[in-house]
Formats: sequence, structure tokens, C-alpha cells
Amino acid sequence: MTPRARRGVNVLMSWLAALAAGLVVLPLLMIFAFLLWQGASAVNLDFFTHLPKPVGEVGGGMANAIVGTLMLLALAAVLGLPVGILGGLYLAESRDRRLPWLARFLADVLNGVPSIVIGIFAYSVIVLPMRRFSALAGAFALAVIMLPIVVRTSEELVRLVPASLREAALALGIPQWKVLLRVVLPTARAGIITGVMVAIARVAGETAPLLFTAFGNRFWHQGLDQPIAALPLQIFAYAIAPYDDWHRQAWAGALVLIGLVFVVSFAARLATSGRFTGVR
Repeated sequence: MTPRARRGVNVLMSWLAALAAGLVVLPLLMIFAFLLWQGASAVNLDFFTHLPKPVGEVGGGMANAIVGTLMLLALAAVLGLPVGILGGLYLAESRDRRLPWLARFLADVLNGVPSIVIGIFAYSVIVLPMRRFSALAGAFALAVIMLPIVVRTSEELVRLVPASLREAALALGIPQWKVLLRVVLPTARAGIITGVMVAIARVAGETAPLLFTAFGNRFWHQGLDQPIAALPLQIFAYAIAPYDDWHRQAWAGALVLIGLVFVVSFAARLATSGRFTGVR
């Protein structure tokens, strides 16, 4: 092949690669543009500060749903992150050949389980014994969805920590559990934070599990053992309603929700800043 032909092939493949990259981001741009077109007119101060109006009335907002979503994500993080991070630490550091392999396999299977199935599971183990829908049940369902993502991400990042750091700490006489908690985890902190942000973004828009657990609420939440509003639930309820104003607010809620996911993803990027602190 002549040099001119090689340059031509190189240019062609570069353009094909650029086209593929553009096709990857095109759906996201189209979705975001469509949400702006449909819902931007309903995004105002009342939307963020007011409760929903009674059925059939125009106006109101989704303040309770926005607060409810943030509360559910915070509760899910409290329930799921310690287990997920410590579980990933165990999988990375364990010398056992059987249990870690089984745990990895089950985590991968759990990651592929439909969210509605996890919602039914949470309904069976939390809602039925409590005899009520609750924020705690919704947070439990979201924590279960987050768990395999955090476990596998934490494991991979802990494996990237140089063995020399562990050996140096052990040589100083530090117990192994302190080495893991005070040397290994802080070294992999930036990468683990990224995995946590990805997990939070993953569950932020889940609707099916919350239908079986949190159930929704048109008022401010009254406690962790009571039903709680959430943006995905409010969007679903408004989208299937016969009122045009509710449809408009549903689009606005979807726009706010995708904005929340964008902020979380951007925060993950800032947490890493193109590198993992201490991991080389």
C-alpha cells in the first residue's frame, strides 16, 4: 500500500471513529433537547417550592418529590455504601479461592436482575412485615440495586493499589485491618467515589421498585415509616393523568431528574479529575 493510500485509510477510519462517537452521544443530546422543549416552560420557582395542587387544578410544583428523591438517595447510600465498599475490600484482599468467586458471580447476577423484581423483594421483606409502604422500604430497594455496582467498583480499585504500600505499612507493625482501612481505602478513595456516584446516578431514576415500596405521597413526608414522594413516581403519576398541565409538569420533572443525574455524573468527574489519587 502506498503512503498516499495509507493516509487516505487513516483519514477514513478517523472520520468513521468520530462518527461513531457522535452517534453515541446523539441519543442523550436528543433526549435532553426534547425535555427542554417540552418541560422548560414549567420549570419555575413554584415548581421547586410548592406542593402539588389538588386533582384538576392548574399550577403547583414538585417540591415534596424533589426532597423525597434526595432523602431516598441519602438513605440508600447509608444502607448500601458501607456494605458495598467493605464487601469490595474483602473480595480484593481475600486469599480464599471459593467464597470470593461465588460472591463476584452473585454480585454480577444481582446487577442484571430487573429492578421491578428487586421492588417485589423489598415489598416482601419490608412492606409486608411493617404493613405499610415507607421511605425505609424504598431506600432498601435502591440500596440493593446500588450494592453490586459499588462492590465490583470497589474491588477493582482496591486491586490497583500498589502492593508496596501494603508491605510498607505491614513492615511498620501496623495490623492488617488498619492497613486496609487507613492505607488501602484512602489510596483508592477517588476511584471508589466515582463508583459511588455512578451507583447513585443509576438508582436516581428508578420507578418500578418505588411503586412497591415508597408508593408516593402528595404531601411532605411524615417519617421514615410513612410513604414518601419521589420524582420518578410523581412523573409517572402525572404522565398517565388526563390533565395537560400535569403532562407539562411531568416533562419538567423529567428534565429536573436528568439534570440531577448530570450533576451527579459531573461530580464523579470532578472527584477523579482524570486520575486516581495514589493509584498508579
